[in-house]
Parts: sequence; C-alpha cells; structure tokens
Amino acid sequence: MSKIETNFAGLELKSPIIVGSCSHTASIDKIVEFEKAGAGAVVLKSLFEESITKEVASHGSTLEEHPEAYDYISSYLSDKVVSDYLNLIREAKAKTNIPIIASIACHTDGKWEEFASQIEAAGADALELNVMSLCTRKSYTYGDFEKMHEAIVANVASKINIPIIVKLGANISNPVALADSLYARGAKGVVLFNRFYPTDIDIDKMSFTMSSPFTTSSNLPQSIRWAGIITASVPQLPVAVSGGVESYKGIVKSILSGASAVEVASAIMKNGAGWITQANEALATWQKEKGYGTINEYKGKMNAADPENADRLMRTQFLKYFSEIH
Repeated sequence: MSKIETNFAGLELKSPIIVGSCSHTASIDKIVEFEKAGAGAVVLKSLFEESITKEVASHGSTLEEHPEAYDYISSYLSDKVVSDYLNLIREAKAKTNIPIIASIACHTDGKWEEFASQIEAAGADALELNVMSLCTRKSYTYGDFEKMHEAIVANVASKINIPIIVKLGANISNPVALADSLYARGAKGVVLFNRFYPTDIDIDKMSFTMSSPFTTSSNLPQSIRWAGIITASVPQLPVAVSGGVESYKGIVKSILSGASAVEVASAIMKNGAGWITQANEALATWQKEKGYGTINEYKGKMNAADPENADRLMRTQFLKYFSEIH
C-alpha cells in the first residue's frame, strides 16, 4: 500500500501538504476543514512585525500631547495583537491533531525572542520565521543581509525548544551557504521561497497597484532547482518547497528534488480544501504506479547528489537550454 507520510523539521506529517500561511489559516473553522481534507500541517497566518508597529502608530496622533497615555496605549495594543495570536494557537491545538506551525514575519533582530517563548508556551509545534526584507541600503556591506538572518535564528533558538523553520526569500545570493549557516545556529528546516507581494503600476491612475497575489506553476522551477542543490549540499537540513505547486505533479517534482514537504496556499485558496484531498489521492496513485511504497523511496532521487543531475540543476547558460529545443 502506498503511503504518503513524511517528516519535515522533526514534525511527523500524514501528508507532505502543509497549508501555507494565508488569510484562511487565521480561521479556526478553515484549519479544522484543512485537517479533515488531509493536510499534513498548517502554518498560521503570519504575524507581521510592522502590523504591530502600524497599529500602535495609528493611535499616536491623538495622544502626542500625553506621552504617558501614549506609552500605555502602545503597550496595550502590542499586547492585544500578541494575545489574539496566542489564542489562535491554543484554539487550533485544541481542535486539531495535526502540527500547528506559528509564523512571524520579521525584518529586524532583537524583538522576537520573548514572543517566540510565548508561542512555544501556547502549544505551537514549530515556529516559522519569515525574514521579510529587501536589501536596498547603498551603504550595504556584503554579508550583512545574511548575518541578519543568522542573528534572528540564533537569538530565537536560544529561547525555545520547538523546531525553527526559516522561510527564505529568493533574493539570497547563496542559499546553500546561508542554509548551512542557519542549520548551525539552530534552524531545523528551510522553506524555498518566500514571495514578496507583487507590485504593479496603473498607468492611467498613475498609482501603484498589486498584480495577482497567487503563485502559478511558473514559480516552481526556481524552488525545485535550489531544493535539489541544497538537499545535496546540506542533507542534514530538511527543505520544503513553496510557491507554484498547483497539482500533485508539483508535489512529486518537489520531492524528487529533495524536498520533504510543500507549502501550498494559492491552489487551496482558489480551489478550496478539496484540493488537498485530490492531491493526496493523486500522489498516492502516482507512487503506486511507479512502484514506490513511501515518499522516502524517491525523495531526492533527482537532486544534485548525482553528478548528472547536478549538471542540469546548476546549468545557467541560456544557449544550452535552447540547444535542446528542436
């Protein structure tokens, strides 16, 4: 019988499908629905560092002449945002039996150690850190961006015992070196890749707008390329693929490249929780047809540990690709 259980970052998953952080994972009813549909785990909607800052700032103008009141309100609002998030964790754990992964989207070091401890105490099975930042400083010193990731992970790892998962942006110059460094500092898994909100311009209104927030299958190749390279170079660090998994085929491709799991949000938001059930069934059918009893039997079969695979994964020359098109 074909089994689709897997292990990612020390978490035992009944399916490699992890519901990625999105608006739906802030709803207890949806989280329960995802479990019933067969999800392996759920990443709760991210708590953004700047959301707390903005919530506090929105009340600041009315309290500028009363600094003591401003300090009190600021502290209250910050505590409430955090408290609401901790309650979401507790309720999700009380009503489901799958791993619940908390998520923090942060862009500075030093603010999240205490909150990480509260997340652990609330019952989260793991913590995903999204380092949401663009490196744009003109005075940038090479390596500063990576050091920020390392400092955040090291500081949080010193405070908690649950697995730390780092969701990397695609704007890292050397994901392999950073993955290895993050593992050394306590990370138990990485997710490839985080995607910044797509920016567009309305040329009639002369204003910024947002293009489609959903990923498509065109986003997948970059993630499976790096999954194939990282899992060969840093095999001790589990990898999950995120972005562009639209069907069971994307799951298979990710696992073949070495990933242990996939994070899916767009496909589920567009098609509903039933997508999870259909993808699980199709994955099990594919495994059976290929003669695989478990995911581990083919995980990494096409990663860069094989020199022939490495040649294809690391090939960057434009003409080499087009020479194969007749």
